[in-house]
Parts: sequence; C-alpha cells; structure tokens
Amino acid sequence: MATEPTDAPLKTTPLHAAHLALGARMVPFAGYEMPVQYTEGVLKEHLWTREHAGLFDVSHMGQARLRGVAPLSAFEEVVPGDFINLKPGKQKYSVLLNRTGGIIDDLMAARPVTPQGTGDDGLFVVVNGACKEGDFKVIADELGSQVTIERLETRALIAIQGPEAAGVFQHYVPEAAAMVFMDVRLLTGFGVDLIVSRSGYTGEDGYEISVPGPAAHDVWNTLLSDPRVKAIGLGARDSLRLEAGLPLYGHDLDETTSPVEADLTFAINKNRREQRDFPGASRIAKELAEGPPRVRVALRVLEGAPAREGAEIADAAGAIIGVVTSGGYSPVLKGAIALGFVTPGHSDVGAPLKVIVRGKPQACEVVKAPFVPHRYVRKATG
Repeated sequence: MATEPTDAPLKTTPLHAAHLALGARMVPFAGYEMPVQYTEGVLKEHLWTREHAGLFDVSHMGQARLRGVAPLSAFEEVVPGDFINLKPGKQKYSVLLNRTGGIIDDLMAARPVTPQGTGDDGLFVVVNGACKEGDFKVIADELGSQVTIERLETRALIAIQGPEAAGVFQHYVPEAAAMVFMDVRLLTGFGVDLIVSRSGYTGEDGYEISVPGPAAHDVWNTLLSDPRVKAIGLGARDSLRLEAGLPLYGHDLDETTSPVEADLTFAINKNRREQRDFPGASRIAKELAEGPPRVRVALRVLEGAPAREGAEIADAAGAIIGVVTSGGYSPVLKGAIALGFVTPGHSDVGAPLKVIVRGKPQACEVVKAPFVPHRYVRKATG
C-alpha cells in the first residue's frame, strides 16, 4: 500500500483518537491521517485477520444516499450494472465510467432495508476515499436533475473481517445472523442506527458497518473488547486484499482501464451489454467481442524478492509484455504475489513469465485468482 505526501492539512476520522491510544503508526492516506499498522505489525495483523477477527477503520471512504423519483434507473447512466432490478436488501459492485469506458472509480451501491423488509427507495453508495470528491461531482454533473446526493460525512465506517468476525458482531446485533454475502440491512445496535452490509475487502466473511460518528468510539471499543478481535491497519488491509485478488483503485484500476481489461466483466450485466447505453459502451462492446489489448492477471513469483508496482513483466524470451500494478509478500502462502497487466497471449493460467526486479529477471507464472480462497458466507447462519 503506497502512502502519499501532501501539503494540505490532513483530515481525521471519528476514530483518530482511538488509533493513537492503541499506538498506531499514522500516515497520510486519501487526504486523511490513517493507521498503517499498530504495535504488533503488518504480518501479525494480517494473520490474525485470517485466523480470528480484524477491525478496520475505513471511515475515509465516501458514503452517500442518492434519492429521487427514479434513482436506480438514473444511476445506470454512469455505471454498466443492472440497478433497476437490484432487489431491496442487496448491494452490487460496480464501476463509475468515463466517456471512453475508463474506470473513474469502483464502488458499492445498495438498497438497504429493515429486518422487516421495509426501507427507502434510494441507493446507499460507498466509494473510495481518494476519489470521493471527483465521484460525487461526476454523479452530480450527470444526474443532478434526477437525483439528490445526501453525503453522509458525519458517519464512520467500520469493517470487521475474519472467520470469527460474524460471531463477534452477531453477539451485539443478532439480526445480522440472517444476512448473507452482499446483503444490506438497516439495523439497530449499540444503541444507534446502523447500515450493515455483509461484505468486505479481505476475502473473509464479515461486515461493514456505517455508524453515526459520535457513536463510533463506543462501537469500536465494544468490538475490541472481545478477545477474538484486534485492530488492523491499512498495511494489512492491503496485503489481505492482494491475497484475495481484489484490485485497488489508483493502482490496478484507473481512468485508462476498462472493466474488460481489468477482468471485471461480471460488473457489466447482460442486458446492459445489449442496450449499450452507458459511458464508453462502444469501446467496451468492442473489447467484449474482440478481446482487450491487455488483461489483468494474477502472478505467483517463484524466485527472488517481491515484484512491486511498476515492475516490468517479460515473456519467457525476455520481451516486455506488461507491468505489475500491485505486488507484495503473501503471509499465508509465504511467498511473493502480484497483480498486473499483460498482452492477451500471455494471460493463460500456467503461463511462465518473468518479473524484472532491480534489473534482474525472476521467474513467475500466471495463476488463477484469488491467491487465497474467499470465505464469503452465502447461507444464513441464523
């Protein structure tokens, strides 16, 4: 995970004091001062999340509600997903597109409901923290006459992830046991209103919990009081998402990257492919029919040091065919892994390639993502 220098004053989340109290090392990230790790370090935090339950502050993300006469159909003007048919209580991954089919950001959009199945007709949208100002401007510029954007700036966003995460959270919010992967509910817990999704960014089961800012400390500390839970920083969040094969905006995705190149075609629903009524549809339709000029792949580095972002990828003969966009050490696999883009003829699983690290070619091979199996729960536990 790269951090960025900034001359602007850094913002803080409602949990800033809690991080300092835990001895976190704070760094600039997405315009905020955020915890990159706590006292035990990234490796132990990573493995704890895979084995128990990790607690993450992701309050830098952009939360908003889109409301209007027909917000679901309006939203389809800027994304390639089928949101008109999104069922109440469900959320969907999608990508905000520019007019050339490049990805402005990736996001989650949901129709939260109460446990009784009632809720409003708007969309609850969560976008990346570094992109949120631009994202909401695009939505306002394109859909301003159809929707109102209610930005939820005062709410915190907390994620609890790992094989023991559900048991911890359900102790305090029992109704969450009836939820499965990608469900979203308006629940009450810890004495406040919550927007809860059963999802996350680690490949593990767990929940993301939108909390009123003034209650964030109580929720955070209550969850941390369980011995199965430890606070986890952005460093381990990045290595966890890499093991899970999940792309990171600004690294594996940007405004030049199409969802076809990025191996995100699942986000383009069949009916939208046929209608071709979303930004950049002509480029995307051509790439779907003829293949894209480059393809995102997962790489297992077989020798040498991890290949970091920007490392070149070569074929067996040494010709440069692509670039690494995310790379690092996998604590679970005990070896180096990476995501990157290569020309289509070199993207088959098992293809022998090389990564150039400090000028030295190192053997690697294309593998099937994710590197570590996802453990999402698709059957209710309650």
